Amino acid sequence: MRASLPLSSTPIRSAGWLRWLLLACMASLLSACGYNDFQSKDEAVKAAWGEVVNQYQRRADLIPNLVNTVKGYATHERETLEAVTKARAAATSIQVSPETLNDPEAFKRFQQAQGELSGALSRLLAVSENYPQLKADASFRDLQSQLEGTENRITVARQRYIAAVRDYNVLARSFPTNLTAMVFKYQVKPSFAVENEKAISTPPTVKF
Repeated sequence: MRASLPLSSTPIRSAGWLRWLLLACMASLLSACGYNDFQSKDEAVKAAWGEVVNQYQRRADLIPNLVNTVKGYATHERETLEAVTKARAAATSIQVSPETLNDPEAFKRFQQAQGELSGALSRLLAVSENYPQLKADASFRDLQSQLEGTENRITVARQRYIAAVRDYNVLARSFPTNLTAMVFKYQVKPSFAVENEKAISTPPTVKF
């Protein structure tokens, strides 16, 4: 009587290789259609956005001390001081997150609020020129210096965000990666828009 032969493991091994081959093909297809690029560029946009928010928050944190210092010397500038305080309250009341980048209206509200705060701050600094004692105050000079540095960092953060969004949006709009964007719902993201592009690269002047 012949001994029964053991079952061959060849079909099992073949199935394993087939699975790996399919996975490799899928990975290759995802890479070719831009899926991996969307992942990296989306993360780059989120990181750049986070830095923009951080720098705007840093500016907002400087404002209360700045207003109080000016108030000590410029008691007659109540309207200007109140405008800065209200603009700061409006800007900080807007809740922002990475999801804001998928909501053009929310992004627009954020940009508008920050723009109004920038305008109010510029008017406050212009008013300070009329008070020599205020300009000579050490605390005021230190706050001005910090504010100038923060405005510069805001400018750099905005520029990096604009560049990151531009790269992402080009990918989302170009063929064939636009098909991947539709399938995986990668929406075009909003960017900062100003009437005068020079305003992005030129922070408000802070005089000493």
